[in-house]
Amino acid sequence: MNQLRIGLIGDRDDSVTAHRAIPLALELAGTSLDVKVSIEWLATESLTQGTSLSVYAGLWCVPASPYLSMNGALTAIRFARENRVPFLGTCGGFQHGILEYARNVLGWEDAGHAETNPDTKMAVIAPLTCSLVEKREPVLVAEGSRLHSAYGKARIEEGYRCSFGLNPAFVEQLTADTLSVTATDGNGDVRGLEMEGHPFFVLTLFQPERAALEKRVPPIVTSFLQAALGKGESR
Repeated sequence: MNQLRIGLIGDRDDSVTAHRAIPLALELAGTSLDVKVSIEWLATESLTQGTSLSVYAGLWCVPASPYLSMNGALTAIRFARENRVPFLGTCGGFQHGILEYARNVLGWEDAGHAETNPDTKMAVIAPLTCSLVEKREPVLVAEGSRLHSAYGKARIEEGYRCSFGLNPAFVEQLTADTLSVTATDGNGDVRGLEMEGHPFFVLTLFQPERAALEKRVPPIVTSFLQAALGKGESR
């Protein structure tokens, strides 16, 4: 049986629904692929420039931000992006995946998160017009995207627990190059992004892992593990 070692970027808290769901989601997806998945929680305060992350076949930045160390989370996300390690970011991971790209690819050094810095002059991550705490909403998925390939349809329904998302004022600039919007809500607000030219770099504001709590395999988690297998089964 193939084996995969997956690193979970975030500060583990078993009172967080997503943190209970993610190990189960990876187990279910692994079983469907006949893959044994081992996970390691990577506390954000432990993640520095010198941290070795090359041992992981995939990295997942998990919900429940603000993290104890935003810099730690951004450092790990940057590693995944630059070293072409399959990466999944859900909810808080979606938000920080955008921040990392804005700061380190676009050079927006002042790109900020309104939750951790309400006075930021460049709130790339801003409060949602309507909070999505413990809500399920329809999501429209772009054809040709990894999300569409994973789910096999253009309209899905997923659960959320978030109050912050991508500021619409920055969408056009953020998606002018390799980052693309691949999922929106019915109003056209961004709910998913993917990076072109990367083996797997998917950001979702929704929490697909929650399906595992209903004993359903989350399709995008299966896709993530398939990409991790392609990265190297011995990792």
